[in-house]
Order: sequence, then C-alpha cells, then structure tokens
Amino acid sequence: MKPNPMHETDVAAVTPSDAVSLSDAPRRALLGGGVSMTSKWATWGPGILLGILLVVLYDHIAVKLVRDWLEISDYSHGPLIPFFAAFLLWDKREELRRTPVTPSWAGVWLVVLGLFALVVGIFGADLFIQRTSFVLLTAGLIWTLLGKAMLGKLKFVLFVLLLAIPLPAVVFNQITFPLQLRASEYSSALLRLAQVPVLQDGNIIQLPAMQLEVAEACSGIRSLMSLFTVAVIYGYFLERGVWRRVVLALASIPIAVAANVVRIFGTGMCVQYWDPEKAMGFFHEFSGWLMFLVSLGLLYLVHLAMNVVRPKRRRLA
Repeated sequence: MKPNPMHETDVAAVTPSDAVSLSDAPRRALLGGGVSMTSKWATWGPGILLGILLVVLYDHIAVKLVRDWLEISDYSHGPLIPFFAAFLLWDKREELRRTPVTPSWAGVWLVVLGLFALVVGIFGADLFIQRTSFVLLTAGLIWTLLGKAMLGKLKFVLFVLLLAIPLPAVVFNQITFPLQLRASEYSSALLRLAQVPVLQDGNIIQLPAMQLEVAEACSGIRSLMSLFTVAVIYGYFLERGVWRRVVLALASIPIAVAANVVRIFGTGMCVQYWDPEKAMGFFHEFSGWLMFLVSLGLLYLVHLAMNVVRPKRRRLA
C-alpha cells in the first residue's frame, strides 16, 4: 500500500517543540490577557485620573451650584442641564466614535487659561469665574487629548453646560432692571387701553385700588432663562439646521418678555375689577405657570411659521 501523504503531513506537523508550545497555550493566553489589561489601563487610565482630579478640584463648586439650582428660582431649570448634556453625548456616540483622535499641544493654552480662571475665581471669591473655568478646562483637555476635531463635535455640549451657570450679580442686575422698567411701561400702556386709570413711576404702577411694584422676581428673567433653555432643547430635537435653532432660541426672548407683560396686565385688571388679595395671591402664582405654557405654545407657532416661510429641504433618495 502506498502511504497516505495526508497522514505523513499530519504526523510531521506535530513536533516535540510544537507540543510544548501547545501545552503552554493556557499560560500564553493568561499573559496575553495581562497585556490586554495593560493596554486598557493605558487607554482609560489617564482619563480616569483626570476625572478624579476634576472631582477633587470642583467638588465644592458643584455642591454650591446644585444648591443654587434648588434655592434660586431663576435657575430652577439647572438640574435638567446635566441630564441633557449626558443625552447629547449618548446621541452623538457614533459620530464621536468616527471622529479621529489627534492629540495636540495647541490646546494646552486653554487648559492653562481654565486653571488660571479657577485660581482667580477662588481667591476673588467669584463663583461665576470658578464655574466657567470648568467649561474652559474641559474644552482644553478635549482639545489637548482628543484633538480639535473632537472639540468641534462637542462644542454644543459645552455651550449647554454654560446654561446651567447662574449669571454674576452685576450682569444679572443689568438685565433685570431694564426688564422691570419695560414690563412696567408696557403693562401700564395696556391698562390705559383697557380704560384703567394708572400712573407709572419707574417700576411702580399706581392703580386706584392699590399700588403694584414690579419687583425683580416679576421682571421676567425667570421665565426668560427657563424658556431660552427649553428653546435650545426644543430646537435640538426638532431641527437640524444651525440657523433654525438659533432663531428658535432668540425668539424665546421677546416671547418671554411679552408673556410677562401680559401677566402684569392681568394682575392689574384683577386688582382693579376683582379682589386685590386674590389677584396678588392665587392669580399671580397661577398666571406665572399659565403664561409659561402660553409661551411654549407661541414658540411652537414660531416654529410652524419658520417652516411655512422657508420649508425644510427634503433629501432625494
């Protein structure tokens, strides 16, 4: 019989040295697993260490920020921002995965600027600078470790984080006081059109029944900040064009101001023709929620008008 060449090949393929190497496979697999763990730590380790460092640097600042969200009504929308930012990262996960990682030393200056702002904010006891330094530092770390392309993909997420930071008192007062005067002026004009005798002096509206004072809480800044944030979120979910999102966000400003004027006008009408105590109590609180819902409806109408004036382009299949 002729020997089977396949058998000869099989026998020749297994040599003593190969047998040793085969018996050594489990140990080599374990060594390979060790290399894999090392490579994973080399990939994720620096990020974990940076995360721990950021927690150490900003833990007390974050705690104070959350407390302000809960105590300052003008920023009651703050707790929604971290969840929305996390959703943005999840929603962009495929796009971020396709973005090339190109570390660059060009982002170091932004890291230094963020750390400098943190030091200035701490020694100057300025919470706004301390909080914005986190956004600057995060942007610098992204640019340095992941590249400018990745920073471009995440710029909207960083902008959203800024919406959760309360404005400094100086800027806040520069916004609220003109809003108080404008709200008082416009609501007084509406009351005169409704044949209600009124005398306006600054933010004081004198009615025959009683005197109304348009305080900071009634300036409309609260509904303005909340409606602007809602408009940004609304635009992200329902629009893909940048300019449409910008228009929706900017449209929330006059809508919030107009809604606040109507609220003050309604309060004045109730004071004059109904019950001053109920007007300043139940109606004043209820009208705040009602006008916010009306503002959302107006924002939706603006969106519909945008689609009528300039319809979205449909992509051809």
